[in-house]
Amino acid sequence: MTFEPVDLNLTDPTKGYLNFVLYTEARLGVASGSLNAEVSIEETQTRTPHFQEWLSRLVRCEPNAMHCTLVERAQIPALFHPCVTEDKDSPSAVGGSGCVCRRAFYDPEFGLPVVGEHFKHRGEGGTDHWTYQTYAPLDLRPDDAFSSFITGRGLFWARTEKGLLSILPQRNALGYNLGYSGGGPHALAAYLTQVADSDGQNTAAGAPYEKAHPAILAWAESSAADRGRNELTLRDLKAMQQS
Repeated sequence: MTFEPVDLNLTDPTKGYLNFVLYTEARLGVASGSLNAEVSIEETQTRTPHFQEWLSRLVRCEPNAMHCTLVERAQIPALFHPCVTEDKDSPSAVGGSGCVCRRAFYDPEFGLPVVGEHFKHRGEGGTDHWTYQTYAPLDLRPDDAFSSFITGRGLFWARTEKGLLSILPQRNALGYNLGYSGGGPHALAAYLTQVADSDGQNTAAGAPYEKAHPAILAWAESSAADRGRNELTLRDLKAMQQS
């Protein structure tokens, strides 16, 4: 299935999940996003200010069908279990004080589901952390524009002209990466080229590989791009194109 920005309004949270395109295989019990890329956020990736900014705006909610697409079938019941910190007798409690619950959220800016996965050892002083699963948007909000690209610890973000932080729009099966010669850096370079060419207006995911500007591609494939945190403004990207 292909996606064009004019096909569906997939970035308006007031429209609900009716605008989310679902892929299912009933025989195999498979259900996932058809267009939006799934994003996994590990515990080490949660220790960045940009992740914390994004996390702080999430709204806790009751689990629904969309949250179920972000967990394995066997873990769906855990979406409905309280955390051990809320109920020591939770079905997700382990050994009295440990926990393997799931927690449902949504992003109020894009209406996309988010699932937090708790891993807590029993007893005091042990491991206690959360990881997260969500979907990337397919576009930024239509009343906004791209301002800067931010990366750190394997996560990719966009900051808009209005100051909104978003997971970088991404299509399913077109994953982004940095620091080597391959599909991930090429997909990212093509996307960044697209936003630079359009002065930040065209932010839809899925830019064709051949659109990648050589200078932006060279940066994406460089080892320097994969070290620490990088931020490239729209002006930086356009300067690369002129170099």
